[in-house]
Amino acid sequence: MAADERTPAERTPPGQILTRDWPVLHYGNVPKVNIANWRFQIYGVVADELMLTREDFMKLPRSKVRCDIHCVTHWSRLDNEFEGVLLKDLLQLVKVKPEARYVMFHAAGGWNTNLPLADLMHDDVLFAWRWNGQDLSVEHGWPMRTVVPHLYFWKSAKWVNAMEFMAEDRPGFWEQNGYHPYGDPWREQRFSDEW
Repeated sequence: MAADERTPAERTPPGQILTRDWPVLHYGNVPKVNIANWRFQIYGVVADELMLTREDFMKLPRSKVRCDIHCVTHWSRLDNEFEGVLLKDLLQLVKVKPEARYVMFHAAGGWNTNLPLADLMHDDVLFAWRWNGQDLSVEHGWPMRTVVPHLYFWKSAKWVNAMEFMAEDRPGFWEQNGYHPYGDPWREQRFSDEW
């Protein structure tokens, strides 16, 4: 993980303010997750569906990603280190059908968010359970969250427990409620009326 040599200003998208904190933002209550019963399901446009336990995930190759995070509410936090399983490493366990073009991440509490499959193939996209050397707090998505650093952070679903491959796109929770379908912070794609 090479350090980013750009200045903080160069790393901060338009309309964002830097913070040293990691604000906790979510709608509704924090879901209660029983780790003994936690499962991660992969289904949809795949040859064979897959169900993983927490122990299964812990046996997969671990990676660390150093990245900046950008929230649609106008804050950015630089130099975060997440640890978990790279999405591309997890995909080696699954035969995705050629017609799969999109993914819907599902999470405890009924949350979900959609992304193009191509966006998940970046080298820094992962399923994380650690942040800056410590387990994620429940408020930040423990036992696992996705980390998709190049998009606004609502696309990095907290409490993730399933990955659905889809041939056609459909909106997730925030996208159904006025957020942009893609969410590029460098283009300030915050809300659906901005595209």
